Amino acid sequence: MLFDLPLEELRTYKPDREEPSDFDSFWAETLADARSHALEPRFEPVDAGLATIDVADVTFAGFGGQPIKGWFLAPHEVDASPFERNGRLPCVVEYIGYGGGRGRPIDWLLPPSAGYAHLVMDVRGQGSTWRSGDTPDPESGAATGQFPGYATRGIADPETYYYRRLMTDAVRAVEAARAHPLVDPTRIAVNGGSQGGGLALAAAGLVPDLMLTLADVPFMCHWRRAMEITDGDPYHEIVGYCKVHRDQTDRVLRTLSYFDGVNFAARAGSPALFSVALMDTTCPPSTVFAAYNHYAGPKEIEVYPFNGHENGESIQSELKLRRLAAAARG
Repeated sequence: MLFDLPLEELRTYKPDREEPSDFDSFWAETLADARSHALEPRFEPVDAGLATIDVADVTFAGFGGQPIKGWFLAPHEVDASPFERNGRLPCVVEYIGYGGGRGRPIDWLLPPSAGYAHLVMDVRGQGSTWRSGDTPDPESGAATGQFPGYATRGIADPETYYYRRLMTDAVRAVEAARAHPLVDPTRIAVNGGSQGGGLALAAAGLVPDLMLTLADVPFMCHWRRAMEITDGDPYHEIVGYCKVHRDQTDRVLRTLSYFDGVNFAARAGSPALFSVALMDTTCPPSTVFAAYNHYAGPKEIEVYPFNGHENGESIQSELKLRRLAAAARG
C-alpha cells in the first residue's frame, strides 16, 4: 500500500538535516587514520570459467588497515570495450545490500559485459543471509560473517559504530579501483541498492571527484523518520534497541547523524541517478526523497509507484547502463 507521503509532497520533502557540528572533522580524521595504513591492493587472477571476462580476487586495506575482499572483473580484451581511453576503462565500484557478501564472480557480469571494469566490495561481517561473503569484521570479535543484524553494533558511540568501518571501506574501495592499471581513475562510478545505495551516497559525499553516483532505494537516510514510520528491518533493529535501552535514545540518534545519507548527499557533487519505490516499507520513500532533495550535485530520480524494495530491477539496470554510457563518454 501507499503508506508514506503523496508523491507531490515527496518531491518537495526536504527536512532539516540533523548534523553534528564536527561531522566533517570526524570523517576527515577517520579517513586520515585509514590512509595511514598502506592500501596495498592485490588483484590475483581467478579462473572463473568465463571466456569474455577476466576476474581477479581483490584484497585491500580498509578501516584500520584491516583486509577487505572483493572481485575485480573486466572485459577480456580492453579494445573490445566502447569506453576504452588510452588503454584504460571507466570502473563501477559496487556496494552490496544488507546481509549480503561478494558471492561468486558469476554474480557480477553486467557491468563488465557492457564494457566497464567492475570492483565489487565485500561487506565486512555480513554475507550470511542471501549471498556469501569472505570478509570478517575484526572489531566484532567474530572470525566469519554473521546473520543480521548489524544496525546496532557499536551504536552507543560514533567511534565504535559498525557503519564507520563499512563507510570507510567504501571509500577505500574507490581508491583500490583507481590503483588498478586498467582503470581510468578519473572515471569512477559508485553503485548500489539499499545498504549499497547508502554506501554509494557516503562515497559520493566523501570522495569529491566521482564520475557518477547510482543510488537505488538507499538505506541509512533520514534515520529518525524511518524508525518512526516503518516496522521493517533493518531500521526496526534500532527501534528494538531503543525500546530496551530507553535512556540511550538521544545518544543513538546522535551516533546515527554521523552516518546519515542526507548529510552525505548535501556534500556530494557528482551527477546522480536515484530510484525510489513508493510501496517500499524497508527504505521508506520519504527517507529516499530526503536524501535526493538535499543532494548537491546534478540529479534525477526514477519513481516506481507500485513496487516495494525490489524497486525497478532489470528496468532500472537498463536505465543505469544508459546513464553510465553517457557519463563514460563525457
